[in-house]
Amino acid sequence: MLGSLPHGAEATQTVTALRILLGDQLTRGISSLRGYEPGDIVLMMEVAEEATYVKHHKQKLVFIFSAMRHFADELRRDGFAVDYVRLDDPANTGSFSSEVARAVVRYRPDMIVVTEPGEWRVLDMMTGWAADIREDDRFFSSRAHFAQWARNRQHLRMEFFYRDMRRASGLLMDGDVPAGGQWNFDHDNRKALPKDVKPPQRVRFVPDAITREVIAMVGARFIDHFGDLEPFGWAVMRDDALEALDHFITACLPRFGDYQDAMKQDNGLLYHAVLSPYLNVGLLTAREVCDRAEAAWRQGAAPLNAVEGFIRQILGWREYVRGLYWLKMPGYAQTNALQASRPLPSFYWTGETAMNCLAQVIGDTRRQAYAHHIQRLMVAGNFALLAGIAPAEVEEWYLLVYADAFEWVELPNTHGMALYADGGVMASKPYAASGAYIDRMSDYCSGCSYDPAVKTGKKACPFNILYWDFLIRNEQRLTSNPRMAMPYRTLAKMEAGRKVQITREAYMFLDSLDAGTEAKPDQQFALEL
Repeated sequence: MLGSLPHGAEATQTVTALRILLGDQLTRGISSLRGYEPGDIVLMMEVAEEATYVKHHKQKLVFIFSAMRHFADELRRDGFAVDYVRLDDPANTGSFSSEVARAVVRYRPDMIVVTEPGEWRVLDMMTGWAADIREDDRFFSSRAHFAQWARNRQHLRMEFFYRDMRRASGLLMDGDVPAGGQWNFDHDNRKALPKDVKPPQRVRFVPDAITREVIAMVGARFIDHFGDLEPFGWAVMRDDALEALDHFITACLPRFGDYQDAMKQDNGLLYHAVLSPYLNVGLLTAREVCDRAEAAWRQGAAPLNAVEGFIRQILGWREYVRGLYWLKMPGYAQTNALQASRPLPSFYWTGETAMNCLAQVIGDTRRQAYAHHIQRLMVAGNFALLAGIAPAEVEEWYLLVYADAFEWVELPNTHGMALYADGGVMASKPYAASGAYIDRMSDYCSGCSYDPAVKTGKKACPFNILYWDFLIRNEQRLTSNPRMAMPYRTLAKMEAGRKVQITREAYMFLDSLDAGTEAKPDQQFALEL
């Protein structure tokens, strides 16, 4: 039974090793469990500090706590002694360090063993535990390997790291040659979803008694946190996560490549894997997921462009952002290359905005603690970039709203990729786009109060106005970037009066957001061309 071992203040037994497992380390092969012997104790902790340092989405909390409780039960069934400290335990002190200190009093261990955490702040915390901190070798690339790769490189571009990882892992390689004769098939993966294409119904998992108990606890204790608590359908056990992987490989992967950049109203999943939460807590491993995808291609069950695009997200982006995070932290989070400082608009929390694309993405996020990468980057992130929202506020939002968000993966993706706040460490240019991109890749604009074809004046899509205002506002910072040459050539040809109008309309719109009263299309602008 959970929490069955004693939690009293007095020492009750002496153990050889206190082996600590965090909530994102739910993998049987994790380094901290290796060498386990009878007499060792596995310590798992639900603590208020981790649940509230940002107000995590309610479903994210349920997912992690329920997955932890199920994993603890699995370990017990296999003979491990597990001390599980529940959040609602009256003796729970509320933080990792104080719970470790209590456990040391209980067991007087000869040693403390833990796998390195995914976040800088937790590693800093662990330095006070006098622990044997072991490498997290569930990744293809160790932190040391990435640092060696990055040494003496002027530009740390993911594409070159990805190629090295392909060679090292052997994934999608035919000897020394990439499968299909090229490294990247991204040019094949940019199709909008046709109206007659119906994505598959996604597999969901009915909450069991443990999960229902966690849902009740989260509903009672975290009522002011973001997001809908139910319906909850995430896998919380490895067997169910494997079923989700099977479903993706058979039902979604064959068309994933073609439509991975597409967006559709009232369907935020399309053909995406939705496996990142399971990877990031350890219910699935990166190697097994990539191996399954490669096998599907080699067996003729999925096309190469789909499989390469999917494997690139894991072997390329996931490994790359983790390496960059540990290479650049803690100073990386403090950079703000574009000097963005506006507050986060209230509609990021409510979804109440006349901009249908944002209403759709934020609505998806509220309902399911998930949105796919283009929704995150080119809608929610693109708006924050164009509007000049303070990076720290945007990053806190991304960290708390998504079930797969842990700082090592969230921060670089948001800070560097979405916001260009690192000045180009990650991305070679800002991922800024007007309403035309969203219109091309989605059906959001057909149901919007704004018109993506209108550039200024009444009914103009705010993304259009803000795009050009972003270029004007950051001209001195960005005009020398060769990948920004085309838009800046267009801007140079623009009449001075039009630039003034763009700047004025952008100011009026953003000022209305700051005031919490988003101007509607029929209210906004006194001037029209």
